[in-house]
Amino acid sequence: MFNIIQRRTLLNYIRLYPEAAIALQECYRELEISEFKNFNELKEVYKNASIVGDDRVVFNIKGNSHRLVVRFVFTYKAIQIKWFGTHKEYDAIDVETVQFKTKRNK
Repeated sequence: MFNIIQRRTLLNYIRLYPEAAIALQECYRELEISEFKNFNELKEVYKNASIVGDDRVVFNIKGNSHRLVVRFVFTYKAIQIKWFGTHKEYDAIDVETVQFKTKRNK
């Protein structure tokens, strides 16, 4: 099982993106109980996930209308939520450096 750091971050994104709340919560639950030892194992389950720099993975959420960026630390079984937003907002960020945002970009 993974420890997802800062559950408050997830709750903030649910508030900012209510249209994706259920899909985001489902992804959270799946990742929390996962037993991945490395990116290869993760990729076997999430074939559409993109592995990017800084140990980050991008997940397609809610039928690919939203993206979730997380950082995996397999050694400590920890996941940091780095960013969540719409596909359009995702196209405007640098996925390797983006950090948590506190309000929705329009």
